[in-house]
Amino acid sequence: MIHDAFTAKKVAELLIQINAIKLEPKNPFIWASGWKSPIYCDNRIALSYPTVRTYIREQFAKQIEAIYGKPDVIAGVATGAIGIGALVAEELNLPFVYIRPKPKGHGRKNQIEGILPKNSQVVVIEDLISTGKSSMDAIKALQESDASIKCLLSIFDYNFQVAENRFKKEGISVYSLSDYEHLIALATENRFILKSEEEMLRKWRLAPEKWKP
Repeated sequence: MIHDAFTAKKVAELLIQINAIKLEPKNPFIWASGWKSPIYCDNRIALSYPTVRTYIREQFAKQIEAIYGKPDVIAGVATGAIGIGALVAEELNLPFVYIRPKPKGHGRKNQIEGILPKNSQVVVIEDLISTGKSSMDAIKALQESDASIKCLLSIFDYNFQVAENRFKKEGISVYSLSDYEHLIALATENRFILKSEEEMLRKWRLAPEKWKP
């Protein structure tokens, strides 16, 4: 869900400008899952651009306060959201933790790094939502540590139905600074893509696991 349409368009524009998002309908990327994709998104690149990361940090903080007020803790999902999550926590003057995909195999064998008091009200930060599996795994780890999840916020959401279904089933509220719909609208409006490519990109989102260029 998008909380602010102006921000959604602005963030999409910034991500394209710094090549964090690349649209290549005629030369698709191959994801780790094996899916062929006309889009590639690496929001970690935003950390290398001070003005972009500042804008994203500020918008996260504003939207968190507008939607929920201040939580007790900000949690970033490793590894992509550690950097931006820590910046958001700093902006809000809140404690920060991050969640590994699985517990460490040595030392204290932590999955959650940092101090997370029991019954903490937590906002989870993601850099990107695709199928939602990694986000939901992180949320469940927090819940098993007696945290209460206020919401999940991401920089960008692909708007896949599988992710929406996953979060809805678990009762998790999800917001994103920008998403696929706003990205494609911006790309079409600014003629970054042809009309025929717009149709291709929309069809891909509906069934990415079956899509063929």
